[in-house]
Amino acid sequence: MKKIITLFLIVLVFTNCEDVIDVDLNTAEPRLVIDASINWFKNTSGNEQSIKLTLTAPFFNDSVPPANNAIVTITDTNSNVFNFIEDGQTGIYRNYNFIPVLNNTYVLTIVYEGETYTATETLKSVVQIDYVEQNDEGGFSGEDIELKAFYTDPANIENYYFFEFISDIAVVPTLEVYEDRFTDGNQIFGFYTEEDLATNDIVTIRNYGVSEQFYEYMFILLQQGSEETGGPFETQPATVRGNCINNTNPENYPFGYFRLSEVDELIYTVQ
Repeated sequence: MKKIITLFLIVLVFTNCEDVIDVDLNTAEPRLVIDASINWFKNTSGNEQSIKLTLTAPFFNDSVPPANNAIVTITDTNSNVFNFIEDGQTGIYRNYNFIPVLNNTYVLTIVYEGETYTATETLKSVVQIDYVEQNDEGGFSGEDIELKAFYTDPANIENYYFFEFISDIAVVPTLEVYEDRFTDGNQIFGFYTEEDLATNDIVTIRNYGVSEQFYEYMFILLQQGSEETGGPFETQPATVRGNCINNTNPENYPFGYFRLSEVDELIYTVQ
């Protein structure tokens, strides 16, 4: 009985020696975050598009505040103006009559809290995904499933690609960017592997055509967010800024990017 009481007291002491530590992080005035990705999926009209506007928030906040009541438009080279109207108070602005034209230049204009933001981009084309090759002996263990999504790069044309791999298991989508500097005109592939991937899982593979400017922007973001940099709590070497500019107050620059892409999508079932 004495041994039982002694053991109970030891467990009680150790389970009550946990201290709650509050981390006092720096705060700053909220900035506008622009998620303006215009995606034209092959074999669709591309008329329905949306733009998401949010505000930066403290690290430990449970939610991201939407940027409400903005005026959002996109103007093309033919002077067509497409108005994006907010869906309730969600910060998501929608348009149902957008006209996507490959290689056309578009100008995004956002008026928010008395300040005007603009960005200019070109709608880039993309080749289709030819096929997917599966390897069941990948990774360090030799037991991970690896997927290679092959596509054929057009010869003598400078191309940039943005791949997105979305699986139906509870993991963050994998993002990759590629250029054709050393693979021009050849068949190459986007690569995906996930430790928990198993037979009959569904993987959505998307290949986006992007500009050189977006490629460089995303390349830096992916490098800074990779495991080799030390994890999400490492201090970034520098603030990565997109192509959106605050014309009213340049010091109050926004985060995010305005991108227009043709997209090829392939739904793959793991064998």
